[in-house]
Order: sequence, then C-alpha cells, then structure tokens
Amino acid sequence: MKSDTASALTFSVQAFVTLFVIMDPPGAAPIFLALVTDRTPRVRRRLAYQAAAVSLFVIALFAIFGRFILDYLNVSIEALQAAGGLLLLLISLELLTGRSSTDGADTKTNIALVPLGTPLLAGPGAIVATMIFVQQAQTPARITGLVIAVIAVHVAIGLTLHGSTAIVRIIRESGVTLVARVAGLLLAAIAVQMMVEAIKGFASTW
Repeated sequence: MKSDTASALTFSVQAFVTLFVIMDPPGAAPIFLALVTDRTPRVRRRLAYQAAAVSLFVIALFAIFGRFILDYLNVSIEALQAAGGLLLLLISLELLTGRSSTDGADTKTNIALVPLGTPLLAGPGAIVATMIFVQQAQTPARITGLVIAVIAVHVAIGLTLHGSTAIVRIIRESGVTLVARVAGLLLAAIAVQMMVEAIKGFASTW
C-alpha cells in the first residue's frame, strides 16, 4: 500500500515537473505582458487567470477525449503542432511590427483564449505529454495524482501571469514596447521550433 502511494506521488511530481517545463509559465510572462499592454490593470489580472483556465480546459479535454478527437478528425500530432506553430508565428509578427497594440480591433480580442490559453500554454507538447501520462495512469491513486498535478501547474501559471502584471507599472511605456519586441522574437522562435519538430515528425513517418 505504501509503495503504491509512493509510486503515485512520484508519478504526480513527474507529471507536474514535465508539464511545468513544457508550458513554461515564466517564459510565457513576457508574451503575456506584450499582449496586455493596452488593457487596464484589472483586465490584465482577469486575463491572467482566464488564460490559465482556458489552458486547463484544453488540457483536460484532450486528456479525456484527445485520442478520439484526433482519430475522428484524422489529424496527426505533427499536423496539430504545425498548425499551432503557424498561428504563433502570425501573432509574433504582429508583436514585432507593433500592429497588435495599434489595431483598435485587437482591444476587443480575448487573448486569454488565443494565443495564450492555446496554443502557447496548452500547445501540442503539453497535450501530447498529458495524453501519455493518462495512458500511464493505470490506478486510482495515479489518476488522482495526475489530476492534482495538472491543476497545480495551472494554478502556478495563473499566479505567474498575475504577478507579472506588476512589472508593467515599473517599466513604463518604453519598457513595454521593448518587452513586446523581445516577446515577438521569442514567440517567433517558439513557432519555428514547433514547425521544425512537426517536419521532423512527418519525415520520420515517411
């Protein structure tokens, strides 16, 4: 009994660390700040937790129905990864050119849904990792541990993004512009890496 509990605890910690590293809340913070520069402090805080909630919903959805969804739509993980990479690349170009902060229509867009909630946080890597952990969770203790790990990761995401909003008051407008450009560059690199991994995946199946 004790060995099963220890095994489930180890499994839960492994799931938490893996998802935390893949989803990388500290790395997402600059991108989040760049996308919420024109929002009020109250809206920024709300979007921080909304992004975490959206990511949690997407991860939970794929944890339960992921294999069925992909099989039914005849969509491979590589295709999902490539699509996410293309979407992030478009967002990164807006950040690099400054269009995201000057386009009035964008102020009405809920960035907590796209690109933050998905595919930046709940991206192909996190989705695949979760689906693998679900397959490995063969006992009730492991299932409980996985649920706790997934929720804990998203609590950490919400707190990290919420905490990052305080930086905006310190760095002022010029600093925000710099953060937006750097975030755009980082997001472009993430997008390209996702597409490269997708191409590698496609190549390995040929």
